[in-house]
Amino acid sequence: MVKARLTAWPLHSDAAKVYLHPMTASVIPPTPTREDYAVDYAAALAANGDESIFDRTDPVGLFIDWLGDAKGTEPNDPNAMTLSTVDKDGAPDSRIVLLKDVDAGGFTFYSNRESAKGLELAARPRAALLFHWKSLRRQVRVRGAVEPVTTAEADAYFASRARESRIGAWASDQSRPLDSRAALEAAVARETARFEGEDVPRPERWTGWRVVPDSVEFWRDRPFRLHDRLRFDRDGTGWTTTRLWP
Repeated sequence: MVKARLTAWPLHSDAAKVYLHPMTASVIPPTPTREDYAVDYAAALAANGDESIFDRTDPVGLFIDWLGDAKGTEPNDPNAMTLSTVDKDGAPDSRIVLLKDVDAGGFTFYSNRESAKGLELAARPRAALLFHWKSLRRQVRVRGAVEPVTTAEADAYFASRARESRIGAWASDQSRPLDSRAALEAAVARETARFEGEDVPRPERWTGWRVVPDSVEFWRDRPFRLHDRLRFDRDGTGWTTTRLWP
């Protein structure tokens, strides 16, 4: 076996010197070659070649079309999205959540208002979303203000969840320190017994938010990093569109 050569330089530290270890192969995938594009990416790239995307005037309708495509190709959670907020120190904070509704009003998700994301949104009600559909080689970026859903919306969605998920919402002090897995399981057992034989209502601390987009950018992979980018920016009651350099 031929091992790749890697120079190991010490990293500065007051406590100790840490060295990088030589590896037999890089963990970073290589840049695709012309042959890779022609063989491995042909179908996805052909699907991304439709120029009619730039004739669209409604970003929500286009997003729904793309989400529909993703439902047929993504192995898990095509509605998964990265939610980015800002903490009290101004540092960005990101995590994956699930989109639960989308319409002309915006992009809706649900969680515990006492979680890190809930507290950050209460203090700074703006957010960014990122959908990445690897199988389609597409992504969508959303930025905008955040507003709480109505009590009726939160109640209706909570009631649609599995009973075990509703109990979990009562049991979990989301984002707070947890002593052990056993402590979580004990809390779930406690809440299961408390609601035995009864409907599980929505905890007041559990709710939803809607990201009302100011801008929505659609990105799709094209050969040799010459990608397509189309951004919609809100303009009163309508939208303006801008094609961006890759």
